[in-house]
Amino acid sequence: MAVKNKQKILIVDDSEMNRSILADMLGEEYDILEAEDGVQAVGILSKQYSELSLVLLDIVMPKLDGFGVLSAMNQNGWIVDVPVIMVSAESGSKQVERAYELGVTDFINRPFDALVVRRRVVNTILLYAKQKRLIGMVEDQIYETEQRSSLMIDILSHIVEFRNGESGLHILHVRTLTAMLLDLVAAKTDKYALTPRDISLISTASALHDVGKIAIDGAILNKPGRLTQEEFSVMKTHTTVGAEMLQAAVPGWMTDEEYELMKTHTTAGADMLAQIPVQHGEDLVKVAYEICRWHHERWDGRGYPDGLKGDEIPIAAQVVSLADVYDALTSPRVYKPAIPHEEALRMILDGQCGQFNPLLLTCFTENAEKIRTALEGDAAEEIQQRNLRSISEEALRGEGGAVSERTLRLLDYERMKYHFFAAMSEEIQFEYTVSPSMVTLSAYGSKMLGLEEIFMDPQHSEQLISIVGQKALDEIVTRQRETTPEAPDSSMELLVHLNGEARWFRVITRSVWTNDVPPRYTGLLGKAIDIHEEKMKLRELEQKASLDPLTGLLNRASAREQIENRLLTHQEGHFALAEIDIDDFKRVNDELGHMFGDRVLQELARRMKHAVRSSDICCRAGGEEFFLFLDYNTDIEHTVERIFKNLCFELEGRRITVSMGVALGERTGLSYDGLYRAADVALYAAKRGGKDRFCFYDDSMKDLTP
Repeated sequence: MAVKNKQKILIVDDSEMNRSILADMLGEEYDILEAEDGVQAVGILSKQYSELSLVLLDIVMPKLDGFGVLSAMNQNGWIVDVPVIMVSAESGSKQVERAYELGVTDFINRPFDALVVRRRVVNTILLYAKQKRLIGMVEDQIYETEQRSSLMIDILSHIVEFRNGESGLHILHVRTLTAMLLDLVAAKTDKYALTPRDISLISTASALHDVGKIAIDGAILNKPGRLTQEEFSVMKTHTTVGAEMLQAAVPGWMTDEEYELMKTHTTAGADMLAQIPVQHGEDLVKVAYEICRWHHERWDGRGYPDGLKGDEIPIAAQVVSLADVYDALTSPRVYKPAIPHEEALRMILDGQCGQFNPLLLTCFTENAEKIRTALEGDAAEEIQQRNLRSISEEALRGEGGAVSERTLRLLDYERMKYHFFAAMSEEIQFEYTVSPSMVTLSAYGSKMLGLEEIFMDPQHSEQLISIVGQKALDEIVTRQRETTPEAPDSSMELLVHLNGEARWFRVITRSVWTNDVPPRYTGLLGKAIDIHEEKMKLRELEQKASLDPLTGLLNRASAREQIENRLLTHQEGHFALAEIDIDDFKRVNDELGHMFGDRVLQELARRMKHAVRSSDICCRAGGEEFFLFLDYNTDIEHTVERIFKNLCFELEGRRITVSMGVALGERTGLSYDGLYRAADVALYAAKRGGKDRFCFYDDSMKDLTP
């Protein structure tokens, strides 16, 4: 006989005695999980909320109290699926009211009565289970029927666009833009009383706005040039033809007199429309009728076919009208190329396409960039899914809701995959929520950093600051403040201190925003990847690329970059550039061989490094030519003389001498090219004077040409 799995209850109380008493009362019928404070409770919920049937929650606890736990449950949507019974000796009306506002289902007072505890637990679990089943049934039915409705509507509307020679994206764009504008209007005013169901209905019906074009001659529809007055009159009938077709699809919702009054054109296609299995029945057809007939009306009464003005035009037709005009402008047509977003917006605002509701224009202009981005991508599916969720929740519980068993199974599967990949990836994965201010680490991340998997107030956590540093933490916060819903991603490299070792990590984050208008920032998701070895190898390669392989000095390009940076950032400094050339180096190579010549170059490089400070720049420019860049505050002549003497030496019985030309920034100006040219001229003067000597550049050398 199969053993039935017990339902799980999470008991959250800082008193071990209270947890023990409740566990003894419920342990025979339920699996019990315990948390001794709010932080532990949130940690358990984040991993196992879909497995929990109930939370018994104390109010007064350390680290994070019961209200903090409730805030986290609301923030993450757990309160929708997991009922909470508050456990407390407190009975003040303010606390009770606040708890109910945060989603608490019931209260149990201490001291505990075993019978009351069991009864309330059973009743609450049964209530939520029934709600889950109901919401699941409604969601599944809505989803399946909406899919059928959308499929039929899409087929019909695409037939229209095919005849019209337009891109199939027009329908998608109009639907997407309609839903976005309706969301914005609903957020700005309650004048039109738009519910999620209304928004879904109107955006779905918007796909049929041009269905009347089925009855228009294709030669007129696809004429590449300007229509004649007669042709335009025919084209305008697509509004009334489409309305007729929809009126005929559901007989009875309009009186015979009204129908006969409207019926001035052919009803071709009515039979096809009558077969559409619309989810909202007559409501969808009525809204589609309004859109078809009046989406060419204008706010000032100068539209067609009926000359309606202002709010005489149904809001559905007003919104679709604006969406249709915008997409028609920004999309290519047989009679015109696509117009850029900015120009299309200007034309609409200037009234070149007729007058629109000022409220709609305000919503459009305030969100113009968001609209442009959405239409470049594909926001339709996201909007449809959001509306579906809103409708199913509204149908059962107003503002609350629970997800179907099918959705929970999918969530469980996705959660299992997430934990598996997180464990295998060896990445520090984390989540931050604004309310409450809390970080949740993956198990691997917790182990690597030596931090609890969940901790509060990360910006003031001494442990976290000791690992990443206050400056880096502030940088992460700054980067997040710069993100937007359209550009939520951020990346930066941090030096992290782990077990006494500094290691480089790349931190990648994505900010999380609500679907509200305007969106609200709620936290971030992120991961930190150990790139230390990669960083060190790259640094090693960069260093190798910047050095002369024979001498270990900087090469010309790297030296120039460092010199120019020094000149730019220290414009008040005193700088000298010395160009050094080994005398008769070709003869040395010819007489003693290139291997001996290499040893000469290496010895000179060694002596250069020992003759100057670590802050000075030594460079092998190529062949037997070297540079020194000096920052001086004292007698530069004495310094140059000392260096020069150190660079003349004897190697294996052969006397090696150098010639050196020196340019001072105070004479030539602080530019690399100016210093280099002057040092080169001074070197030429030294060689012309007999070699084995150094010369400072002065005005007498202006006419010398090396």
